[in-house]
Amino acid sequence: MKNQEFRTCPESGLQFHKPAETLMRLNAVVAVVALLVGGLTALAVTLTRWPTVHWLPADRFYQLLTTHGINMLIFWIIFFEIAVLYFCSSTLLRCRLATPKLGWVAFILMVLGAVLNNVSVFSGNSSVMMTSYVPMPAEPMFYLGLILFAVGALIGCFIFLGTLVIAKEEKTYEGSIPLVTFGALTACIIAIFTISMGAVILIPTFMWSMGWIANIDAPLYRLIWWGFGHSSQQINVAAHVAVWYAIAAIVFGAKPLSEKVSRTAFVLYIAFLQLASAHHLLVDPGLSSTWKIFNTSYAMYLAVLASMIHGLTVPGSIEVAQRAKGLTKGLFEWLRKAPWGNPAFSGMFLSLIGFGFLGGISGVVMGTEQINIIIHNTIYVPGHFHATVVIGTTLAFMSLTYFLIPVLFRRQVFLPGLAKFQPYIFGIGMMVFTLVMMGAGTLGVQRRHWDMAFTDSAIGFDYPASAFTLMGLVGISGMAAIVGGAIFVLITVVSVFFGKRVESDSSYGTETTRLMKAPPSIQPQGGHAAAGKWGFAAPGTFVLAVFFLAIFVVYYWINWKYLASVWPMS
Repeated sequence: MKNQEFRTCPESGLQFHKPAETLMRLNAVVAVVALLVGGLTALAVTLTRWPTVHWLPADRFYQLLTTHGINMLIFWIIFFEIAVLYFCSSTLLRCRLATPKLGWVAFILMVLGAVLNNVSVFSGNSSVMMTSYVPMPAEPMFYLGLILFAVGALIGCFIFLGTLVIAKEEKTYEGSIPLVTFGALTACIIAIFTISMGAVILIPTFMWSMGWIANIDAPLYRLIWWGFGHSSQQINVAAHVAVWYAIAAIVFGAKPLSEKVSRTAFVLYIAFLQLASAHHLLVDPGLSSTWKIFNTSYAMYLAVLASMIHGLTVPGSIEVAQRAKGLTKGLFEWLRKAPWGNPAFSGMFLSLIGFGFLGGISGVVMGTEQINIIIHNTIYVPGHFHATVVIGTTLAFMSLTYFLIPVLFRRQVFLPGLAKFQPYIFGIGMMVFTLVMMGAGTLGVQRRHWDMAFTDSAIGFDYPASAFTLMGLVGISGMAAIVGGAIFVLITVVSVFFGKRVESDSSYGTETTRLMKAPPSIQPQGGHAAAGKWGFAAPGTFVLAVFFLAIFVVYYWINWKYLASVWPMS
């Protein structure tokens, strides 16, 4: 391998393989384009669900809702995840990327698939929303686009695996692969399962849309599709948790409290996380209660345990690293004096809090068969997955982007002062958005209905006044989050294409890249030996965990109480 195919970043010490670097850049840029498309359609959808505004007519609303869901939940996130896979394999392991030419094939297929799918939706005949349930048909190009995109993503996953093999054979690292790369491997394994489920159901559905197959069994479609649709989010969970560990290591030099425990938690994801897909099927009559309860209770709790482990060890490792630097006063000096002006850290920590307290707690509640019946197909559901996908995954990816702009793209961050506030505008706006949306869903506001007021309908429904108030807050907070997302896109696009080139003494390094000495801290190492309080290495994190548990218990009890009130026994 020629030395000129590698470069070493002077700020971070990371080593980039030129073909991998090009593919990382391309996938990340197209991801942001998909985020822009999804954000523009989010503006229209939000203004329509806001009762006072109620902007779009029904046909246009469902068309843009379809565009929003697919671009945000599939294209933006998976393009970015492919870039993360290449980064976690080639860059972190200091290894050449396996089959770069095949990486170009994967990228072209993904772009072609995304374009075909969007063209199909904008043509006006494929407003079937992300779930695209049969027997409601879309144009063949809609399904073909998703299939091509999935094939490209699957090739990217195999390139990642091939790169791990090359790194092992060429001994570019010592011992086990770094924990961040292990998290990416977890995401890759889940992605292969997920994409396979998509192929199993989308290929025959494409053939049905072409008229080659007479019909598709609707309950079977739903069962298999959710193995693809919801498991896509499980790829995101593994990926953004890996990003949490990476940011903790990059910004603080934090090491896992127990690397074995963290790796075990990732393994639990592989074995049990996909079972959460069943919570979308809890009101389907064709599945037995035994199947529903096992998938959403006994087995799924092991995946919940894995997330709780990560939610404890990531802030715990940060606390221990901070205490080792002398920030030992009280329970939370380590947190108060964290670099909250660094968007890489603030975005990651808001992602962790929002995903755990909002997405995690609401997900377990939704996964309870009895409670699910009162919130299924209400706007509570998108409230939940905006907490997981948007606050959890998107905000984590945004935080990593602030590190990658100077390191990968070699550009200074545009408007660094505004960049410090962007995670707060986006993250807090989205937290309020998810909370009030879940509140409106608890009051019965429908998930997909264009007009909650049922204007001019023969049969209407009278919501309590508070439901309209909450939906108004959905509109206001949604607009705030959209502003935060627009700021991110602006900063990213201007930085990448027009930003000042980073020299060895990057001006942004004093705030971000100066703290990010990646290779030493991301490599697997032992834990810190700093002392805490009361015999705990991370007492502040322990208190936060107890607080989380208390919130969960109270909210779980409230939902059972609410179930009893809407479903009285006599």
